[in-house]
Amino acid sequence: MAVTSSWFRRRDHNIFLNAFVFLICGLTTGLVVAAAVFPYAAMSGLAAKAGEQAFASLPGELKEFKSPQVTRVYAADDKTQITQFYDEFRSDIPLAQISQSMRDAMLAAEDRSFYDHNGVDLKGVARALVNNKNGGAKQGASTITMQWVRMSLAYSATSPHDVVEATQDTPKRKFTEMKYALELEKQLDKDQILERYLNIVPFGKQTYGIFAASRVYFNKLPKDLTIGESALLAAIVRAPSGYDPTTAEGYERVKERRDAYVIPGMVEMGAITQVQADKAIKEPIPRKVRPISNGCVSVARNNWGFFCDYFYRWWMGRQEFGATAYDRERRLKSGGYRITTTLDVKGQNQARKRVSELISEKNKNALLVAAIQPGTGKVRMLATNRKYKLDDPENPTNPLSSDPRKARKGVHASYPNTVNPLLTGGADITGYQAGSVMKIFTIIAALEKGYPLAYTIKTEKRYRSKYIINSSNDSACPGTHFWCPQNSGGGGEGVFNMWTGFGSSINTYFVPLEERVGAENVVDAAKRFGIQFRSSKDAELASDGYSHQWGAFTLGVSATTPLDMANAYATLAGDGMYCQPTPIEQIRARDGEKLDVGKPSCTRATSENVARAALDAARCPVGDSSRLSSCGGATARATRGIVGHPVFGKTGTTDRDRTASLIAGTTKLVVAGYLVNPDYQNHPDRLRHDQVNPAVMHTLADYMEGRERVQFPRPESRKIAYGDQRSIPDVTCDPLSSARARIDRAGFDTSIGREVDSECPKGTAAGTNPSGRTIKGGVVIIEVSNGKNEEKDPPIITPPIITPPGPRR
Repeated sequence: MAVTSSWFRRRDHNIFLNAFVFLICGLTTGLVVAAAVFPYAAMSGLAAKAGEQAFASLPGELKEFKSPQVTRVYAADDKTQITQFYDEFRSDIPLAQISQSMRDAMLAAEDRSFYDHNGVDLKGVARALVNNKNGGAKQGASTITMQWVRMSLAYSATSPHDVVEATQDTPKRKFTEMKYALELEKQLDKDQILERYLNIVPFGKQTYGIFAASRVYFNKLPKDLTIGESALLAAIVRAPSGYDPTTAEGYERVKERRDAYVIPGMVEMGAITQVQADKAIKEPIPRKVRPISNGCVSVARNNWGFFCDYFYRWWMGRQEFGATAYDRERRLKSGGYRITTTLDVKGQNQARKRVSELISEKNKNALLVAAIQPGTGKVRMLATNRKYKLDDPENPTNPLSSDPRKARKGVHASYPNTVNPLLTGGADITGYQAGSVMKIFTIIAALEKGYPLAYTIKTEKRYRSKYIINSSNDSACPGTHFWCPQNSGGGGEGVFNMWTGFGSSINTYFVPLEERVGAENVVDAAKRFGIQFRSSKDAELASDGYSHQWGAFTLGVSATTPLDMANAYATLAGDGMYCQPTPIEQIRARDGEKLDVGKPSCTRATSENVARAALDAARCPVGDSSRLSSCGGATARATRGIVGHPVFGKTGTTDRDRTASLIAGTTKLVVAGYLVNPDYQNHPDRLRHDQVNPAVMHTLADYMEGRERVQFPRPESRKIAYGDQRSIPDVTCDPLSSARARIDRAGFDTSIGREVDSECPKGTAAGTNPSGRTIKGGVVIIEVSNGKNEEKDPPIITPPIITPPGPRR
């Protein structure tokens, strides 16, 4: 029963369709011909009437839709195109920007009576039906209006089924197109329909619309197309894959169609003369087309690829562009956005040049340079000695990994070609240990807890901390499970404050300072300044249950990226405002609307006074002068002279010199550089600063050249620098026990120092260091007299016996 019912439904459906076709043929070619072609329909007047009713019941209003458009990405100058993203290479343009020859050629190829019919060419339909019924070469008879309807139905489809129904070759689809076309022609004029058609029609080679086609096939704008070029593009539309001029077979087909059908059609229409036609036929047909860039692997200059990748990952992480990764990618590749990024083209190219001068692309070590603008989070440069390129797994050019374990498994290295986010993190890139650059977070936490920059600690070569580690660790105090860090290269004994301790990078100053402040507070400061803890081990150690015991954090054992640290230091230059890193200056939708996405998003990470005070201490390592005290040391002293502007920053080195880093910044830009082996971080080599330091210094100097010199502001409160100052008792020449007791009672951290030349008796107090005044609770060292200048009792002088003179002779 079900089969019979289904058969009747199908039979009735065919009656409706045949009846409608019968009516069309009757109107155009006469009922005799119609009856000959459709005898069944001729037998049924009722069917004809039913067909009319069926046609009337078809929908006539098209859904709103937007055809996919190319998204273009520009540098900060809003002129230099970095790359483009698309699913379909298409950009809509107005009809006025399309040459007259292109309009005429399309009409000659697809619909010569376009300006005469009302959306449906009834004679053409009948002719095609008769021809197709009699076994002739298949004809479609679709007008330009009907073709546009078909493509619009496909683009507005909301399911795969709708797409199939909109494009499958059936009578029902044809009638639906006719109904829509008739209605459309009541709403739009002919030029509006032609404009929409020329912007949506496919031309092969991943090109859609005339703008894309003219760029790909002829590298010119549509308004500049010649008659021959226009005729070629119009000829391709019939079957883009079959009329592809870049293939031998397609070349012959499209040439024949252009020369024998399209161009003669233009003459027939009166669009061109025979002389113009003869000239057009002689125009060459391209056998090669311009490659179409798409995505970050096709950036205009290869060294922009890592920035492009950062932008792409940023976009894919934004919920504003869709609930799922699929939605966000579709939006990027079809939304037709004009995206102006933060990339400084001149600075980027100079940074890459500086890197290239110092290290080869074929070096296993990567020199990573990231730069960011303080107060905005705008990422200006991302440069490294790598090509942004996928290494062909079938024919790799990258050597085997420098990590022996990976090499044994056949894993290839990430040089010279890689698309890994080496500078920004993500995917499998969790970052790299950067060493002492992380000490800045201990300074920040200490200042927040009320410790001033002038806070002093008496340091030793090796410090016994309270942090517990495995007793078998090389850093453990002998025979204990306590961590005993020492200074790089040994030494480092003396009294240091935050200026001098940071300037000379004294480990045994920062570990006890971290103990007093609380390691958990130092880790918290780092989090507020944007450190992300991407590795699972770091994330666990940074969690609330463990961070209080993470003593080594101050020495830079957690993994970070150059972009992380550039932005952390930029937060200081931004007066304590942390701004999320962003690659965006402006995003405009296809209608020109500006989107409020990617703009600077800033939160207060610390107070203005703390930021300014910490930055003042950070001027010491890079050879600048503190505005509040003296530095007493520098680990990258040449920076100030090379940059030529007020500058701050810090160097970093990890255990056994496995990485080297430098951060340097001004009020305008902060640059972070890492020298690492990204494939084998536990390598045995020693990486020095002779590559990373010049790269950072000169990148910053290049950017600052010609810019105004701007001084860093002082903190408003002197207390954050000098603390609560107290007078130190004068204990000169006092016995040591008495001197110590007096200074202890005054509230200072007293210790006995070295012997010095003094007029005081040997073994007594020669004086103190410092003397006069110092911070409450600060270190005061009693210097011991060696007695060398001690005053002796004056010698007893026996007056000479004077004999009175005798008588004169």
